[in-house]
Amino acid sequence: MVGAVREAVGRALTRWRGAALVIVQTALSAGLAWVVATLVVGHQHPFFAPIAAVVCLGVSLGQRLRRVSELVVGVSVGVGVGDALIGWIGSGPWQIALVVALAMSAAVLLDGGSVIALQAGSSAVLVATLLPPSAGGGFDRMIDALTGGLVGLAVAALLPANPVTVAQRQLKALTNTLSSALRNLAEALAEKDAVKAAGVLAELRTSQGTIDDFKTALQTGSEITKIAPIRWRSKDELGRYHTAAGPVDYAIRNTRVLARRSMAALKAGERIPDGVPEVLKDYADAVDCLKGELEKGREPRQTREAVRDAARLLTARRLGGDGFSSKVVLAQIRSVAVDLLQATGLSRGEAMEALPPLSPPGDAGDRAGVGEPARDREDRPGRTNRP
Repeated sequence: MVGAVREAVGRALTRWRGAALVIVQTALSAGLAWVVATLVVGHQHPFFAPIAAVVCLGVSLGQRLRRVSELVVGVSVGVGVGDALIGWIGSGPWQIALVVALAMSAAVLLDGGSVIALQAGSSAVLVATLLPPSAGGGFDRMIDALTGGLVGLAVAALLPANPVTVAQRQLKALTNTLSSALRNLAEALAEKDAVKAAGVLAELRTSQGTIDDFKTALQTGSEITKIAPIRWRSKDELGRYHTAAGPVDYAIRNTRVLARRSMAALKAGERIPDGVPEVLKDYADAVDCLKGELEKGREPRQTREAVRDAARLLTARRLGGDGFSSKVVLAQIRSVAVDLLQATGLSRGEAMEALPPLSPPGDAGDRAGVGEPARDREDRPGRTNRP
C-alpha cells in the first residue's frame, strides 16, 4: 500500500516537473497582463487580459502565435454579438442561449478554429451576465484580449523552454518503444514463440500516442525557436530531430507489419532464417545509438554505419524464406533498414544504395526487395491505428 502511494506521488511529481515551466509562464503572464492593461492601457477592469494570457499559453504547448489571433477574433465576435443584442433584448436564460448560439455560429461561418468558436461563446456569456455592455465597450475588451495575448507571447519568449530538451524527451520515449519492440521480436523469432510476437504487435498498436507527442514536441520546439531569441541557435540541432521524425514513424509502422507477419509465419510453421533475430537486435542497438547521437548534438554517423553493418546480413546467401509470411518478414526487415538510414539524414535513394542487394544484379528478387514496404491498412501514413 505504501509503495503504491509512493509510486503514485512520484508519477504526479514527474508530471508536475514536466509542466512546471509552463505553469510559471502562465501565472506570470496572467499577472503581468492585468498590470499592463490597467497601468499602461488604462482600463479599470481588464477582465479579458489575464484570460487571454492563460488561453494563449495554456498547459499544452504549440501553435501559440495562431492562438493569439484566434483569441482576439473570438473575443471580438463574442463581444460584438453580445453588445449588439443584450442591450436590446435584455439578459436572461433564453437571451444567453441565443447570444451564445449566434456568436459561435458567426465564428464558424468565419471558418475559424475551435478556439475562435469557444472564445466567441464564452465572451458572449460574459457580456450577457458578468460584464454587460455598460461595463465597457467591445473595442476595449478586444484590446484587453490582444494585450493579454501579447504579454503571454513576450513571457514565453523571455522564459522559453529548451526546444531540444522537449524533443529529446519525446524522442527517447519513441526510440525506447521501437528498440524494445525489435529486441522482443528478435526473442520471439529465436524462440519460435508466436504468442510473444503477438505481444509485440499489441504493444506497437498503442504507439500512436507516443508518435503524436513527438510530432507535437517538434512543433512546439519550432515555435520556441521563432519567438525566443535566446533559442535561435537551436534551429540546426532541432532540425536533426525533424529529419528523424518521419523515418522513425515509418520504422515503427514497418516493425508493426514485421511483427504481424512474424506471428503469422510462426503460427504457420514457416522457417525463419537463423540470422533474422541477430539483425533485429543490431537494429535495436542502432536505434539506441541514434537516440544517443541526437542527444549529444552529433550527426548520426555511427548509427548509419551500424545499420549498414546489420544490413550486410540481408543477402540472398544468408537469408531465405519458404513461405509468404517469411518472405514479407525479410522485405520488412530491409524496409526498416531504409527507414533508419533515412532517420540519419540520407535520402531514400541514398539509403537504398547503401544496402547490399538481396539477389545478384538483374535478379527479379532484388527489384522486389527494394520496392515499397508492405503495409496493412492500419499502417498507412495519415491513419490512426486501431488499439
